[in-house]
Amino acid sequence: MGLDEAFRNYGDKIVDRWVDYTLSTYKASNFFRKENDKFANPVGGNTHEALKKLFKLLVKNADPKEFVAPLDQIMRIRSIQEFAASEAVGPIHAVKHITREILEKDKERKHLIAELYDFEFAVDMAVLAAFDLYMQCRERLYKVRIQEIKSGTIILTDSKCPSNLLNKDTDDLVKVEI
Repeated sequence: MGLDEAFRNYGDKIVDRWVDYTLSTYKASNFFRKENDKFANPVGGNTHEALKKLFKLLVKNADPKEFVAPLDQIMRIRSIQEFAASEAVGPIHAVKHITREILEKDKERKHLIAELYDFEFAVDMAVLAAFDLYMQCRERLYKVRIQEIKSGTIILTDSKCPSNLLNKDTDDLVKVEI
């Protein structure tokens, strides 16, 4: 039995554990992990959909450029959360460990762990691409916040929107400067 067959047999289990791990990194992780409706739970639904697509690409050793779409789907969500870059990108890397754990538990497929080099290299490339996407999203978010300050619309958007967080940060800066 080869690695391709092992991925076919255990693919759903690997993806489910990967999604569960990724969703556990959110503060509201219980809701995200329990609610299956994509419209009631867009974070959970998008995470599951994107990681499933990404896993298929990783398994077939696709061109890293193909990783962009599913990674963008995840990083857009994680970039507006209160994650450090390492926390936002970290769950992408977890699939390597999850795959190893699942294969180690199967005595017939344990020998396949030595053949994971290409898969793990593809995961490493996906992590790097995820980091780039995360930083691009954060940069766009900060540009929007700066534009709101310059245009004065920050006063109009004094609500729970993500750019309102900057208002709190600028209040802190004003206190420090005085």
